[in-house]
Amino acid sequence: MKIEILNTGTELLLGNTLNTHGGWFGRQLFAMGLRVARQVTVPDGEAIREAFSEMVVRADVLLITGGLGPTSDDLTREIVAETLGIELHQDEQALRILEHFFALRGIPMVPANLRQAMVPTGADVLPNPNGTAPGLYLPPRINGRSDCAVFLLPGPPRELYPMFHGEVVPRLRALAGVSDVAGVSELKFTGIGESDFHHGIDAALAEITGLEYGYCARIGEVDLRLIGLPEAIAAGRELALGSFGRHLISDDGSSLEATVIRLLREKSLMLATAESCTGGLIANRLTNVPGASEVFTHGWVTYANEAKASQLGVPMEMIAAHGAVSEEVARAMAEGALRESGADFALSVTGIAGPSGGTEEKPVGTAWLGLAEKGGETVSRKVFHPRARKDFKQAVSQSSLDLLRRRLVL
Repeated sequence: MKIEILNTGTELLLGNTLNTHGGWFGRQLFAMGLRVARQVTVPDGEAIREAFSEMVVRADVLLITGGLGPTSDDLTREIVAETLGIELHQDEQALRILEHFFALRGIPMVPANLRQAMVPTGADVLPNPNGTAPGLYLPPRINGRSDCAVFLLPGPPRELYPMFHGEVVPRLRALAGVSDVAGVSELKFTGIGESDFHHGIDAALAEITGLEYGYCARIGEVDLRLIGLPEAIAAGRELALGSFGRHLISDDGSSLEATVIRLLREKSLMLATAESCTGGLIANRLTNVPGASEVFTHGWVTYANEAKASQLGVPMEMIAAHGAVSEEVARAMAEGALRESGADFALSVTGIAGPSGGTEEKPVGTAWLGLAEKGGETVSRKVFHPRARKDFKQAVSQSSLDLLRRRLVL
């Protein structure tokens, strides 16, 4: 069943209001075994007519959000009725709902609100206990232009979401008749790119019957999305892990930092961090995870060389001899954090974020990572992420957390 979404509202295109409906609808519909075929956003006014005229003859179901209020720019109801050649009439049920809403709150109802009781003839009124704009359902039998079922829904999420679950979902189930609901599995990988999948397993994934797959690339991460029935997803998962299992962050959608926290908790281990170029981003990512306090002890941001020396005991002679961005300093920072915190592991990072400060030997984007372990050897790793400062910090934090993840899964 081809489902399309028409979001209306000038504020959505000006950037004043973030349009979250598309992602939300996608998740809700997918859980029902349905998919969004297309989503369009238009400003208030006549643009709604043009978009609606195109979509209503193309879609099987059209979900329209916004434009059901009492003001002069709320024209969705009128435009839909006029385009479909359906008369509007004042609906007694809708009027009683409106009157009850205002009476319950002790607020007088102004004449403009009467527009919200106008209903296309033959449409179902969808109650809205959270606002003044009732929704409307125009079944295919009253649509003179196509076989498309049309839902008119309020724009605010606090009104839209309850109405969708209570009024739209039952009607969609009846329209769709879906029995086998496809599942979705998201596998997160780090240390590889989309091209690795393309050259490694893309062709083999395409051979799995009933499997839909796709990729989403972020800084230092690639998500593999598998959609299908359980047996198809299992085959795709086995194929991906057989080739790239060592790069797997999680197979349940968990972030790299959440995975690190989980592994530390499972092993009852404590972690400290010592950051220079990332400015505390690693600690921030870790402490965004619920339960981090059980395993995270200290986070140092030793941006200045003097701080590296006074807080972590990095010798100034070492910094002078090798530079702040060096293997020696990264190792000393990690060992200092381990010593001062008493943790089981300590991560360190030092690098050149740019845009200036690089040399031929150490260009902008260079970073050294350190991982010190209680009772074990300190390891270090050089990475190169020539990006803008913000992206550089994200990439270095990703590399650092992955260095620890790989140690924890040994």
